[in-house]
Amino acid sequence: MSYLVLARKWRPKAFSEVVGQQHVLRALINGLDQDRLHHAFLFSGTRGVGKTTLARILAKSLNCEQGVSSQPCGECQSCTEVDEGRFVDLIEVDAASRTKVDDTRELLDNVQYAPSRGRYKVYLIDEVHMLSTSSFNALLKTLEEPPPHVKFLFATTDPQKLPVTILSRCLQFNLRRIELTQISDHLASILSKEKIEFEANALKAIARAADGSMRDALSLLDQAISFGSGAVTINDVSTMLGSIEQPQLLQIVTALVNQDGQMLLEQSHDLSVQGRDFNTVLDALLSLLQRLATIQLVPDIDLTDEDEPQTLIELCNSVDAETVQLMYQIALHGKRDLPYAADPKSGFEMTLLRMLSFQPKQVPKTIHTATTLPKKPINKLETQKIEPVGKRVEQAKQEVITPQAPIEEIIPDAKPEPAYQVRESAPEQAPQTHQASASDMLTAENWTSTITQLKLAAMSRQFANNAAFVKLEANRLTLSIAPEHVSLASDKNKEKLSTELTKLLGVTLQILIEETGSESNNVSPTLATQQAEEKTAKHEQAKNSIHNDSAVISLTEAFNGRIIESTIKPID
Repeated sequence: MSYLVLARKWRPKAFSEVVGQQHVLRALINGLDQDRLHHAFLFSGTRGVGKTTLARILAKSLNCEQGVSSQPCGECQSCTEVDEGRFVDLIEVDAASRTKVDDTRELLDNVQYAPSRGRYKVYLIDEVHMLSTSSFNALLKTLEEPPPHVKFLFATTDPQKLPVTILSRCLQFNLRRIELTQISDHLASILSKEKIEFEANALKAIARAADGSMRDALSLLDQAISFGSGAVTINDVSTMLGSIEQPQLLQIVTALVNQDGQMLLEQSHDLSVQGRDFNTVLDALLSLLQRLATIQLVPDIDLTDEDEPQTLIELCNSVDAETVQLMYQIALHGKRDLPYAADPKSGFEMTLLRMLSFQPKQVPKTIHTATTLPKKPINKLETQKIEPVGKRVEQAKQEVITPQAPIEEIIPDAKPEPAYQVRESAPEQAPQTHQASASDMLTAENWTSTITQLKLAAMSRQFANNAAFVKLEANRLTLSIAPEHVSLASDKNKEKLSTELTKLLGVTLQILIEETGSESNNVSPTLATQQAEEKTAKHEQAKNSIHNDSAVISLTEAFNGRIIESTIKPID
């Protein structure tokens, strides 16, 4: 006897054997058990999710000699013939090869005749969306009022192409993609029954490549068994699929986090030597970055199904969420641009180098004293960056403590405008040697320039921009906010702002909120009002520039025109 492929050998023969699709099974089982049967069923979904399989099980349930039931016996002559594909009253039609209206009319000519063997004559039309418009029109009347002994079962991968007149006459069941764990568990069950050795990671790789299709997974499993000489291992499956193994993928991400360009190029070379598909490798990299972002935002997520949960947690702790999001976006663009690269390897390497180059540089939280600074010259580009307030305070403190070591010698090219004022003590007083307090670091004058340096996003950024500095006493920061923005002053936003200020200033602050109009009069302007005023000033300047432009004046006079001021926008 010739070999029977796994997809046919292990095709479900009863509703209880179907993997997934519980929302469809529930409706069909209840309809069969309660004898509430429609005359036309439409099964839609992507390839390999069970459309034709469910239709055949339904036909078997309708014609079982033991009676109409959701649990056909599977032993009577009707059930056996349906399973073997030779039941005379189950007419299977491939609409892709019989699209003409004459084929449909020939099919409908036999509808009026009673079934030969079974209880119902079942017409199973696969890929029904391939029928022509004339064929659909010929089918309409019979589909709406068929004889009582006829059932129509339609299967399609593209229900959008069906006329609404056909859809309105059918019960529609949309089959979903099968979950990865359901596919891998089913493959493990089959291999156990076949007595074939396998690795769980290999089955997960096959299930991931199947993309929700059980038939594709079984076909890949057949190929993997042949490729591995009767065993299914992760190494053989990765070579067969051209995918990347999880440890190697983790090495790439670790090299990205550590900014190790040499390791990245070595990994790319190894992937090329192994014959990996770089498009598939980018898919795996996107999936891993997505898992990292999820773990960072939802720390309590269950990681029991992950390959190496401890390694993932360590990676999450070593890189911030913004960098993960940036790398994901770069990988997404790299996958899109891969067909346009000189060759897949160079396109993949360029994507990795972009991730390496565009990672934000981490600003050091502390600074060395004048006696421990390195002697080598400092990069001019590094000195031109905006320095945090805490760093400026430390520099000012060094200037007070060690006047013989001026700041110009430490950082010769950087002369940032300080966002605070250093109060000089009276000549008769001894210089202060204690550390600068939080009130010296954060004042009403430098409030807006300070919050621009904070790493805030979304609602917490809006809260900081609309908050005005009132006072800072004993590490208790009082902010004022307008009544229309009070909803921004949530505990979560205050906590984020306090955390970022603590990172910047090195002092733990407690944030208190009071609404605008309270007793405090010493309220600084907010960043939002400053930005609005700057925007208004730029717009006024742009309008004046347009009105005073000689070319514009000549045009308006020549054509009796007028200037629409709402269309004027300043050039940044």
